[in-house]
Amino acid sequence: MKIRYSIIIQWSEQDKCYVVSFPEWGDGCHTHGDTYEEALKNAQEVLELLTESAKENGEKLPEPKTFGSSIQVA
Repeated sequence: MKIRYSIIIQWSEQDKCYVVSFPEWGDGCHTHGDTYEEALKNAQEVLELLTESAKENGEKLPEPKTFGSSIQVA
């Protein structure tokens, strides 16, 4: 079973780059990229490192946040 975590990619006018946050991993966990694609690639790498590190250290992984089946699109 593949674990899926949330990523939020937002443009930062102050930093002039895309900033990525990981809600399940806490406020201090971020990465970035000059393009959206680079930010996404960096996010995937960070998630791999976070999950591998937690598993190697015997730490419990955070529970992934998921959307329920009741979401309706208008």
